[in-house]
Amino acid sequence: MNMACISSAWSILPANINLLGHNLQQIRSFVGCRVLRDQKRRRWAKQYAEERLRLVALKRNNILPPEIIELAGKQITETIPRQTALRQLTPRCVVTSRGYGTVIRWRLSRFIFRELVDYNKIAGLQRAMW
Repeated sequence: MNMACISSAWSILPANINLLGHNLQQIRSFVGCRVLRDQKRRRWAKQYAEERLRLVALKRNNILPPEIIELAGKQITETIPRQTALRQLTPRCVVTSRGYGTVIRWRLSRFIFRELVDYNKIAGLQRAMW
């Protein structure tokens, strides 16, 4: 009976799966609430970028009459979500989704960055030696 269960479970798996040493591959999924929230904020920031830029330029312009400046500020608060501000976006690591200690140019956390550099996995970079 045990063999029947194992063989039926084994038939469900795809033929090309890599099982840890025995063709089993470990898949890490770091998608959590913070990553999803950050993705949503980035999507919204892209969607509202042009309109936000125009309204903020109007609001910060001190040559225009105060009535127009107030209307621009009112329209910003009413029509554009607060999460679309660029300061709301956190630079996150694409591997571990860590929000702090991120090397922004490569979008990697400092731990992952160092590991990749140590084993020559990033082209053109190597560890400092003196």
